[in-house]
Parts: sequence; structure tokens; C-alpha cells
Amino acid sequence: MYIIKRTNSNDPHFQNLVIELDRDLAIRDGAEHAFFAQYNKISSINHVVVLYENDLAIGCGAIKAYAENIVEIKRMFVLETKRGKGIASIVLQELEKWAKELGYKKCILETGIKQPEAISLYTKNHYTRIKNYGQYADIASSVCFEKEV
Repeated sequence: MYIIKRTNSNDPHFQNLVIELDRDLAIRDGAEHAFFAQYNKISSINHVVVLYENDLAIGCGAIKAYAENIVEIKRMFVLETKRGKGIASIVLQELEKWAKELGYKKCILETGIKQPEAISLYTKNHYTRIKNYGQYADIASSVCFEKEV
């Protein structure tokens, strides 16, 4: 059975999962990792979801205000041993629900072409690919998505 916890970026379970996420991304992103890392700081994120299985934190994600009525999905991660079980979709759907409760109308996000599992996750959850936004506008290895909530 899964338990979903709404928290913030001070949560130690979230911080530990993000450490694992950053290790994975450092390998996948290679030389580009430093560029992406600067946009993935977790200080002062007020809306974080951590998913637990039997008291073990196995997945996480966060939302951050991006613009009026738009929230950005950040720091999505599931432990490698727990992937393929729909956990990321549960986290994503909880983030969307929370965004809607907070009055946001749209979720946007960026992922990388070297993260095919993430691209599949967002496509499966009805996200539409959009033109790369903000700091990702001219980054060929970035893929951006949106979804109305």
C-alpha cells in the first residue's frame, strides 16, 4: 500500500530522493549536467510530494509557481528498484491535483531526450509537447511539455 505525503523541500526523505535523482541525472546528462543542475535547486520549494511504500520513501516530485496560473513540475523521481509500477504516475497525479487546489490552470515541465522513461510518463499522462520555454528555449537536449489541470 502506498502513502502520499504532501510536504516541502525541507523534508529529509525528499532530500534523500533528490540526491539519488541527481546521481542518475549526472550520468545521463554528462557534460550538460551543470547547466541543468543550476535550475534544479530544491531550497524553498513549498509543494513537495513524497510517496511511501511500507515506510520507505520511493518516489517524489514537486511543483513551483512559474507564471500566473502556471506551475512547473520539478524533481520527479522513483527509486530504480520501484520503477515500472505506476508510482511516478501516482506522484504526478497528486501534484496535478494539488496545483488545481492552489488555483493553477496549467502544469509545464522540462525533461531531457536522454530520459525516455520520463517522456513516456508524461505522454501517457496526457501531457502535450510544447516549444521549449525559458532557460530551455535553445537547448536541443531538452523536451518540454504542458497539461491543463
